[in-house]
Amino acid sequence: MRDADTGASTASDAGAWVPGRDVVPLRRAVRAWFSISLQTFGGPAGQIAVMQRHLVDERRWIGQRRFLHALNYCMLLPGPEAQQLAIYVGWLLNGMRGGLIAGTLFVLPGLVALLALSALYVGFGDTRIVTALFAGLAPAVVAIVVQAVWRVGTRALANRVLVGFAVAAFVALAVFGVPFPVVVALAAVAGWAVHRWRPAYLASAGHGGGGKDGPAPLIPDDALHHDRPTGRRAATVLAVGLLAWFVPVAAVAALTGVGSVYTQQGLFFSGTAVVTFGGAYAVLAFVAQRAVEDYGWLTAGDMVRGLALAETTPGPLIMVVQFVAFLGAYHNPGSLDPWVAGVVGSLLTTWVTFVPCFLFVLLGAPYVERLRGNHTLSAALTGITAAVVGVIANLGLYFAAHTLFARQHLVTTGPLHLELPDLGSWRPVPLAIAAIAAVLVFGLRWSVLRVLGVSAALGLAAGLAGLPVS
Repeated sequence: MRDADTGASTASDAGAWVPGRDVVPLRRAVRAWFSISLQTFGGPAGQIAVMQRHLVDERRWIGQRRFLHALNYCMLLPGPEAQQLAIYVGWLLNGMRGGLIAGTLFVLPGLVALLALSALYVGFGDTRIVTALFAGLAPAVVAIVVQAVWRVGTRALANRVLVGFAVAAFVALAVFGVPFPVVVALAAVAGWAVHRWRPAYLASAGHGGGGKDGPAPLIPDDALHHDRPTGRRAATVLAVGLLAWFVPVAAVAALTGVGSVYTQQGLFFSGTAVVTFGGAYAVLAFVAQRAVEDYGWLTAGDMVRGLALAETTPGPLIMVVQFVAFLGAYHNPGSLDPWVAGVVGSLLTTWVTFVPCFLFVLLGAPYVERLRGNHTLSAALTGITAAVVGVIANLGLYFAAHTLFARQHLVTTGPLHLELPDLGSWRPVPLAIAAIAAVLVFGLRWSVLRVLGVSAALGLAAGLAGLPVS
């Protein structure tokens, strides 16, 4: 039996997957990743939701358990977990080249969009039409994220114990402001403890639930990837990755001097790339402080507007560093033309921000694949899987609050660290678009791309009519 979309074998012969060969033809995989890349709005929650829908629910290229196992590993890494998840799944589907293509395409539309918006911002200082267009997308993502939480939750939370893990993770993040790495670590310890003392509580869950509500995936959940972890492979990946990461920085330093803005940006953003745990928000405050107060690359107002643009363009939110670098290099071009300087700084910063993601995933993925058969580790990852549902729900709540309400206030009483929306600041246009998107997603079951297209058109129409869209 052949799948019309993938051209690859489906349920009846999924068990015949041959390790070492493309699971789907590379050309079809590239088209799929490009389609996904155009829909990666709404931060990690929305991006994970898009991949869940395309790869697990519709195409059945990968099963729910395998998808969540990959997500668990990526959640432990510094950097944008959604892009790292794309690299991991691309590697599963088409090997090393698949991971490189998937990870590159995942950030490419956002890179192009934010580069163009950065130039528009510097040249004209007016992005109202573009902002209106993108502002229609944000409310739609709220509905898409809710659907993702429901779908992942119904599969990953096989019993009340795992539901408790998810609720505890959500409360820890949303109510008490517990750091994300601490939540993940505690979930792993709790999963291990439950497995040790009451293994039956996790036995029915497998690793991330069964996910049996559809045809068997093209990659069987229990099959091992052909790319075996060896010292030679690890050394090669590490050497190539480090060279790719730092050679451009060294070249810029040699050509422009160690004190140039380009060298400063290359080194600074290389450092932030390895400390971005818990999503972009965890490091953006640090980036804003250093970029505004220490380096003087842009003003605080510029930073806020850049963050707003990054929120409404496809790709990881950490892409806002591209905007920061563009303005910093434009205002401090040295011997280069300011426009050329802005592009050079922007591209170099994007390079050093995302190359580490490829290195971390492609270096560790073969080891993570082999560890799926370890029952103790599997129990720990099952705990993380359940907690991830709470993490996605928390991200979705944060995104919804900042999309549908203009203001928030922080409640800090004792251990409480709760951010609540100001109910009097609700935004009627985004709320209406979110309601329409919810009907299209849940009622009419429209595809993500159609929903985003309609929502973008509604946002543009509202903006041109003079209605407040942001």
